[in-house]
Amino acid sequence: MRVRRAGASALLIECRDGEQVEAWRVVLERRREAGELRVVDIVPGARTLLLDGVEPDAEQLLASWPEPGGAAAARDQGPLVEIPTVFDGEDLADVAELWDLTVPTAVELLATTGFTVAFCGFAPGFAYMRGLGEKFGVPRLDSPRPRVPAGSVGLAGGYCGIYPTASPGGWRLVGRTAETLFDVRNEPPARLGPGTRVRLVPA
Repeated sequence: MRVRRAGASALLIECRDGEQVEAWRVVLERRREAGELRVVDIVPGARTLLLDGVEPDAEQLLASWPEPGGAAAARDQGPLVEIPTVFDGEDLADVAELWDLTVPTAVELLATTGFTVAFCGFAPGFAYMRGLGEKFGVPRLDSPRPRVPAGSVGLAGGYCGIYPTASPGGWRLVGRTAETLFDVRNEPPARLGPGTRVRLVPA
């Protein structure tokens, strides 16, 4: 782990992988709730954590705390959201071929995988979900689609994501859901936040 200053009141924690990011996120959230850390926002990324609005002594505090272990236990503690999913995506057959599986077996894998939201980005409410692992990572499309419908379930690299709104996109589509995942009238607007556990339930 490496800590860098990011402006006048932010710190950037650089981690070795997504597991370490998740472990640190859980620890820092708990310390904030306990009043041990004063921070406005904790924003996870693929391999970083941004602590925005920290006190001047935050860097020294981080250095004094033991490095957290793995994120396996943390994944069992986040809220669980089940997403009814129709597995009929345009790229499902291609994904199954890349995995050297039949389509029904690929669907079973997706439906039985416990996903965890690692971070959000790309578009408001777009959650990058870990769970498949590197073994089942797939490349993005060579040419992004100009429009991907809202609710489309896609894969890219080792992540699974659900498009909260219609937008261009290069992820491989494996299914779709009618669930609303982002609404500015809700609090919070995004239904899937970092640490949330997700299951894709065949509909």
